[in-house]
Amino acid sequence: MKVSPDRTGSSVAFVTVAVAFMINMMGTTLPTSIYRYYQLQYGLTPTLITVIYAIYAAGVLGALLTVGNWSDQLGRRRMLIAGLCFSAASAFTFLLSRGLFGLMLGRLLSGISAGIFTGTATVAVIELAPASRHRQATLAATASNMLGLGLGPLLSGVLVELLPSPMRLPYAVHLVLLAAALVAVWNAPETAQLPARVKLGLQRISLPAEVRRAFAPAAMAGFAGFVVVGFFAAVAPQLIRVVLGYNNGIVIGAIIFLLFACSAIGQMVQAAIAPQRRQPAGCVGLVAGLLAVALSVPEQSLGALLIGTALAGIGQGISFRAGLAEIAEKSPPHRRAEVTSSFFVVLYIAISLPVIGLGVVVQFAGIQRATLIFAGLTIVLVLAALLLLLRGRDGPVEEADAANG
Repeated sequence: MKVSPDRTGSSVAFVTVAVAFMINMMGTTLPTSIYRYYQLQYGLTPTLITVIYAIYAAGVLGALLTVGNWSDQLGRRRMLIAGLCFSAASAFTFLLSRGLFGLMLGRLLSGISAGIFTGTATVAVIELAPASRHRQATLAATASNMLGLGLGPLLSGVLVELLPSPMRLPYAVHLVLLAAALVAVWNAPETAQLPARVKLGLQRISLPAEVRRAFAPAAMAGFAGFVVVGFFAAVAPQLIRVVLGYNNGIVIGAIIFLLFACSAIGQMVQAAIAPQRRQPAGCVGLVAGLLAVALSVPEQSLGALLIGTALAGIGQGISFRAGLAEIAEKSPPHRRAEVTSSFFVVLYIAISLPVIGLGVVVQFAGIQRATLIFAGLTIVLVLAALLLLLRGRDGPVEEADAANG
């Protein structure tokens, strides 16, 4: 016997849970505009900054690998509430922090929150979509994720520049927003079909046979895009300050927000691209954006950085949404959260391990050389993913063309 979910779809619940998703993800990037104050207060090196960021990614991966599929057993609402509680614990830890240990613990808790929320909220938003908005459901889920990540640095940048207590106030404001998100999730209907007997276990890194062919190319393109996300979240603020000479937190937060806003735009415009061309198009956008970011270093050009940020964001958004939509569509309903979490495991590996290496290079070679090395290596990675995507798509494309002819 199974507990039947409410699958009628509610416009109110659909919107409020998407907003809750956004609020929760804001907390994960909130420290981005505050790191310079931590550097001054605690004497943190670039390597330590990236290690703190990577601890967040470790928390995400740990949660994805342990509880990534639990919402299929316990329900979406319960897991989302748990994620919001971890996010609140993270904010409280930052409020009370007096040193490096507190920062690391706060980031770990934030990562656990994101790991619980990312896969579960993505599936919940898609399942809550009423029939009239079914086509926009995946866009709403992925855009909520990206816009939340972008709004975190923008919110903290505005608060640290205009108001006192730069290392405390942003987290207090986020706690208020989390309370509103908790109300929204609490009142949302359950959408998962719950089993009569709960069986909890570690997340399996395994895929149903019907989704494997779609998963590999989506994961490759997504990996490349999230390497770029990791760079902007962890290292780009230093590039903006040291190379371009902009120290204002609002400016830094706005540039990082631009990446995620353009990711949301890319997720919208990808619908106008033929399905088999979407992920390759995203890779092309990433390469163009990385070339412009690299150019901003020797030219010390804010314009080049802005263009590169926009192009990279659009490319990342196209490939991210196209891959996630294909995976969600082909996943069996009872394993959808499991498959989605597996996809995000790949993405969060992309924003952790490469960023740690980049932090080491920054400390020993400087931000200029580190940025150029990062851009070059990531372009090689994206081109390799593009080549594999094109090879993998040749058969289906030719078959589709023959069918249309």
